[in-house]
Amino acid sequence: MSEFCDRLREERDKLELNQREFGRIGGVTLDAQSRYERGQRSPNSKYLEAIAAAGADVAYIITGVRAGTPGVPPLSREEECLLDNYRHSPESEQAILRATSAAFAQANLVKKSGKKAG
Repeated sequence: MSEFCDRLREERDKLELNQREFGRIGGVTLDAQSRYERGQRSPNSKYLEAIAAAGADVAYIITGVRAGTPGVPPLSREEECLLDNYRHSPESEQAILRATSAAFAQANLVKKSGKKAG
């Protein structure tokens, strides 16, 4: 299982921030952020609240278990990558991705039901 410092760095990377930017969000210096990510120092609750407000999954950072909706499994790394790619695509390409995804899902439902499409 990964360490707190590794998960903290992973969340910072997910948000596409460098250490200085992430530290600024958390109200700490670059040196403090670097020490957190090397496991040489532990952040306080104000820091964790601030990075959570910026989109970091603090439950994951602390426990190693992603926060989510009860009964809904967390996204796999591949699913996270797909979602990230979608979010970084222009709106016109997002529409194409939604249509393609819906078509694949519908074809799979038809296949499972044993009916012919059309």
